[in-house]
Amino acid sequence: MPGPARQQAGPKVTVEVEGRRMKLSSLEKVMYPATGTTKAEVIDYYARMAPVILPHLADRPVTRIRYPHGVHDMQFFEKNVPAGTPAWIRRAGRDPVFPFIDDLAGLTFFANLNSLEFHVPQWRFEGEGRDAVPLNPDRLVIDLDPGPGTGLREVSVVAVIVRDRLSEIGLASVPVTSGSKGMQLYAGLPVAGHTSDEIRDTVLQLAQELTKKHPDLVVWKMAKDLRPGKIFLDWSQNVAAKTTICPYSLRGREAPTVAAPRGWDEVEAGAAGEMIRQLRMDEVLERVEQSGDLAAEITTPQS
Repeated sequence: MPGPARQQAGPKVTVEVEGRRMKLSSLEKVMYPATGTTKAEVIDYYARMAPVILPHLADRPVTRIRYPHGVHDMQFFEKNVPAGTPAWIRRAGRDPVFPFIDDLAGLTFFANLNSLEFHVPQWRFEGEGRDAVPLNPDRLVIDLDPGPGTGLREVSVVAVIVRDRLSEIGLASVPVTSGSKGMQLYAGLPVAGHTSDEIRDTVLQLAQELTKKHPDLVVWKMAKDLRPGKIFLDWSQNVAAKTTICPYSLRGREAPTVAAPRGWDEVEAGAAGEMIRQLRMDEVLERVEQSGDLAAEITTPQS
């Protein structure tokens, strides 16, 4: 059975963004067929989100997931700076050579390459180019992944449990619904504190502890056959080589959902049985306009 028809490339438009001239192409391309969301709307979303997403991207090497023909077709991860990237895009590393996304111009450039998703590690680089040095993590992340038979309600129940446990060791956490199935909890850390491996081990120990305390709700092992009816506390996202979806990034799902920072009041309501769901880009735009960045506290390293 033939797959969806691919759209022909449309005309290019030359624009100037913060003094940088670039060509935008195929602006009428439908990136999300289920909602009719076009590439122009994706670029507009990132332009309007720039004030809140750029601090979350700052000095972090950015892995992109590109969807050349929209979410209904092929996709690929891209770590290296692609051919044709302008010299003004900062980079770091040797193999791969990662880009930084410092400003609206850089965000627009990569959105124009059909990069819907932006993924970053829990650490930043100091410096740039071949001599850039990765720093220790400035935050930890716990990815709450719902197993079969569970959803965001059960995730919310576990999120409150994890929040309270982190609070006991002096860490304030920020919830972010992933735009996919689950939720991430972030907690800021002092940069000079611990290595990625040490953070991973701490989060692993916490996941094991909570599995023992709440065996009907939580599982720490990755085995798929252990996950039905439970929430997997994914501690591995703290490994230095791993990345996590950046807050405010779009997701390449059927609809243009977003990795959206949430208030703890929303999560507590979800845990109590009220409706909680993943948010779409129009909803997140409205929320940011009204309330700003609910995850601003994890953009600045702790002292």
